[in-house]
Amino acid sequence: MRLAASGDEAAFARLWRDNQPPLLRYLRVVAGDNPDDVASEVWLEVARRLERFRGGEGEFRAWLFTLARRRVIDMIRYHARRPVVLTGDPGDLDRRAGDDTAATALENMSTDAALELISTLPREQAEIIVLRVIACLDVGQVAELVGKKPGAVRVAAHRGLRTLAARLSATTDEAVTR
Repeated sequence: MRLAASGDEAAFARLWRDNQPPLLRYLRVVAGDNPDDVASEVWLEVARRLERFRGGEGEFRAWLFTLARRRVIDMIRYHARRPVVLTGDPGDLDRRAGDDTAATALENMSTDAALELISTLPREQAEIIVLRVIACLDVGQVAELVGKKPGAVRVAAHRGLRTLAARLSATTDEAVTR
Protein backbone atom coordinates (compact mmCIF):
# COMPACT_ATOMS: atom_id res chain seq x y z
CA MET A 1 0.00 0.00 0.00
CA ARG A 2 2.73 2.40 0.98
CA LEU A 3 4.69 1.77 -2.22
CA ALA A 4 1.63 2.25 -4.41
CA ALA A 5 0.76 5.47 -2.56
CA SER A 6 4.28 6.77 -3.11
CA GLY A 7 4.04 6.26 -6.87
CA ASP A 8 5.51 2.78 -7.38
CA GLU A 9 3.89 1.61 -10.63
CA ALA A 10 4.50 -2.09 -9.96
CA ALA A 11 2.83 -1.85 -6.55
CA PHE A 12 -0.16 -0.02 -8.05
CA ALA A 13 -0.36 -2.64 -10.81
CA ARG A 14 -0.53 -5.36 -8.14
CA LEU A 15 -3.38 -3.50 -6.40
CA TRP A 16 -5.21 -3.22 -9.70
CA ARG A 17 -4.62 -6.87 -10.65
CA ASP A 18 -5.85 -8.12 -7.27
CA ASN A 19 -8.92 -5.89 -7.07
CA GLN A 20 -10.10 -5.28 -10.64
CA PRO A 21 -11.85 -8.67 -11.19
CA PRO A 22 -14.04 -8.49 -8.05
CA LEU A 23 -14.70 -4.80 -8.72
CA LEU A 24 -15.94 -5.59 -12.24
CA ARG A 25 -18.13 -8.41 -10.95
CA TYR A 26 -19.67 -6.06 -8.38
CA LEU A 27 -20.22 -3.37 -11.00
CA ARG A 28 -21.74 -5.87 -13.42
CA VAL A 29 -24.47 -6.50 -10.87
CA VAL A 30 -25.10 -2.93 -9.70
CA ALA A 31 -24.09 -0.79 -12.70
CA GLY A 32 -25.57 -2.85 -15.50
CA ASP A 33 -24.24 -2.49 -19.01
CA ASN A 34 -21.14 -0.37 -18.48
CA PRO A 35 -19.07 -1.78 -15.60
CA ASP A 36 -15.77 -1.05 -17.37
CA ASP A 37 -16.55 2.67 -17.66
CA VAL A 38 -17.45 2.95 -14.00
CA ALA A 39 -14.39 0.91 -12.97
CA SER A 40 -12.16 3.24 -14.98
CA GLU A 41 -13.57 6.24 -13.17
CA VAL A 42 -13.11 4.51 -9.82
CA TRP A 43 -9.46 3.71 -10.55
CA LEU A 44 -8.83 7.29 -11.65
CA GLU A 45 -10.19 8.47 -8.32
CA VAL A 46 -8.06 5.89 -6.49
CA ALA A 47 -4.96 7.13 -8.32
CA ARG A 48 -5.75 10.72 -7.37
CA ARG A 49 -6.47 9.99 -3.71
CA LEU A 50 -4.24 6.99 -2.88
CA GLU A 51 -1.50 9.22 -1.52
CA ARG A 52 -3.82 10.29 1.32
CA PHE A 53 -5.19 6.79 2.02
CA ARG A 54 -4.25 5.18 5.34
CA GLY A 55 -4.88 1.54 6.14
CA GLY A 56 -4.19 -2.01 5.10
CA GLU A 57 -5.47 -4.27 2.35
CA GLY A 58 -8.90 -4.83 3.94
CA GLU A 59 -9.46 -1.12 4.43
CA PHE A 60 -8.32 -0.46 0.87
CA ARG A 61 -10.81 -2.96 -0.52
CA ALA A 62 -13.62 -1.39 1.53
CA TRP A 63 -12.57 2.06 0.35
CA LEU A 64 -12.41 0.90 -3.29
CA PHE A 65 -15.94 -0.53 -3.14
CA THR A 66 -17.18 2.59 -1.36
CA LEU A 67 -15.84 4.70 -4.23
CA ALA A 68 -17.43 2.30 -6.75
CA ARG A 69 -20.80 2.43 -5.00
CA ARG A 70 -20.74 6.23 -4.97
CA ARG A 71 -19.93 6.27 -8.69
CA VAL A 72 -22.86 3.95 -9.41
CA ILE A 73 -25.22 6.15 -7.40
CA ASP A 74 -23.96 9.20 -9.31
CA MET A 75 -24.42 7.35 -12.61
CA ILE A 76 -27.98 6.31 -11.73
CA ARG A 77 -28.86 9.90 -10.80
CA TYR A 78 -27.26 11.22 -13.99
CA HIS A 79 -29.16 8.80 -16.22
CA ALA A 80 -32.41 9.53 -14.43
CA ARG A 81 -31.99 13.22 -15.27
CA ARG A 82 -30.73 12.62 -18.82
CA PRO A 83 -32.33 9.53 -20.38
CA VAL A 84 -30.75 8.19 -23.56
CA VAL A 85 -32.87 8.30 -26.70
CA LEU A 86 -31.63 6.06 -29.53
CA THR A 87 -31.98 7.59 -32.96
CA GLY A 88 -30.36 4.87 -35.06
CA ASP A 89 -30.93 1.16 -35.45
CA PRO A 90 -30.09 -0.52 -32.11
CA GLY A 91 -29.43 -3.78 -33.98
CA ASP A 92 -26.17 -2.28 -35.23
CA LEU A 93 -24.94 -2.13 -31.64
CA ASP A 94 -25.42 -5.87 -31.09
CA ARG A 95 -22.87 -7.11 -33.62
CA ARG A 96 -20.09 -9.26 -32.17
CA ALA A 97 -16.52 -8.12 -32.16
CA GLY A 98 -14.19 -9.97 -34.52
CA ASP A 99 -11.84 -11.12 -31.75
CA ASP A 100 -14.41 -13.09 -29.67
CA THR A 101 -13.37 -16.69 -29.24
CA ALA A 102 -15.27 -19.74 -28.10
CA ALA A 103 -12.70 -20.42 -25.38
CA THR A 104 -13.17 -16.99 -23.83
CA ALA A 105 -16.93 -17.39 -23.95
CA LEU A 106 -16.81 -20.78 -22.24
CA GLU A 107 -14.43 -19.49 -19.60
CA ASN A 108 -16.71 -16.58 -18.73
CA MET A 109 -20.00 -18.46 -19.02
CA SER A 110 -20.23 -19.70 -15.43
CA THR A 111 -19.28 -16.33 -13.95
CA ASP A 112 -21.72 -14.54 -16.22
CA ALA A 113 -24.48 -17.01 -15.35
CA ALA A 114 -23.87 -16.54 -11.63
CA LEU A 115 -23.85 -12.75 -11.93
CA GLU A 116 -26.98 -12.87 -14.09
CA LEU A 117 -28.72 -14.96 -11.44
CA ILE A 118 -27.61 -12.58 -8.69
CA SER A 119 -28.90 -9.67 -10.79
CA THR A 120 -32.43 -11.11 -10.59
CA LEU A 121 -32.53 -10.37 -6.85
CA PRO A 122 -33.77 -7.06 -5.47
CA ARG A 123 -30.99 -4.50 -5.96
CA GLU A 124 -30.14 -4.21 -2.26
CA GLN A 125 -29.82 -7.98 -1.75
CA ALA A 126 -27.77 -8.39 -4.94
CA GLU A 127 -25.39 -5.63 -3.91
CA ILE A 128 -24.92 -7.05 -0.41
CA ILE A 129 -24.24 -10.56 -1.74
CA VAL A 130 -21.69 -9.30 -4.26
CA LEU A 131 -19.94 -7.20 -1.61
CA ARG A 132 -19.82 -10.13 0.83
CA VAL A 133 -18.96 -12.95 -1.58
CA ILE A 134 -17.09 -11.39 -4.50
CA ALA A 135 -15.53 -8.36 -2.83
CA CYS A 136 -14.79 -10.42 0.33
CA LEU A 137 -15.85 -7.60 2.65
CA ASP A 138 -16.94 -8.48 6.16
CA VAL A 139 -20.43 -7.75 7.49
CA GLY A 140 -19.30 -4.59 9.28
CA GLN A 141 -17.67 -3.16 6.17
CA VAL A 142 -20.72 -3.93 4.02
CA ALA A 143 -23.04 -2.44 6.65
CA GLU A 144 -21.05 0.77 6.70
CA LEU A 145 -20.86 0.88 2.91
CA VAL A 146 -24.60 0.45 2.30
CA GLY A 147 -25.71 2.44 5.36
CA LYS A 148 -27.37 -0.44 7.21
CA LYS A 149 -26.88 -2.20 10.52
CA PRO A 150 -24.84 -5.43 10.49
CA GLY A 151 -27.93 -7.46 11.43
CA ALA A 152 -29.84 -6.06 8.45
CA VAL A 153 -26.92 -6.96 6.17
CA ARG A 154 -26.89 -10.53 7.51
CA VAL A 155 -30.66 -10.87 7.01
CA ALA A 156 -30.53 -9.45 3.46
CA ALA A 157 -27.62 -11.74 2.54
CA HIS A 158 -29.40 -14.77 4.03
CA ARG A 159 -32.65 -14.01 2.21
CA GLY A 160 -30.85 -13.36 -1.05
CA LEU A 161 -28.83 -16.55 -0.84
CA ARG A 162 -31.93 -18.55 0.06
CA THR A 163 -33.74 -17.07 -2.97
CA LEU A 164 -30.77 -17.86 -5.22
CA ALA A 165 -30.66 -21.44 -3.94
CA ALA A 166 -34.38 -21.87 -4.65
CA ARG A 167 -34.05 -20.41 -8.16
CA LEU A 168 -31.02 -22.52 -8.92
CA SER A 169 -32.79 -25.63 -7.66
CA ALA A 170 -35.84 -24.84 -9.80
CA THR A 171 -33.63 -24.30 -12.87
CA THR A 172 -31.79 -27.57 -12.22
CA ASP A 173 -35.06 -29.48 -11.73
CA GLU A 174 -36.44 -27.99 -14.95
CA ALA A 175 -33.31 -28.99 -16.89
CA VAL A 176 -33.49 -32.56 -15.56
CA THR A 177 -37.16 -33.00 -16.60
CA ARG A 178 -36.40 -31.97 -20.18
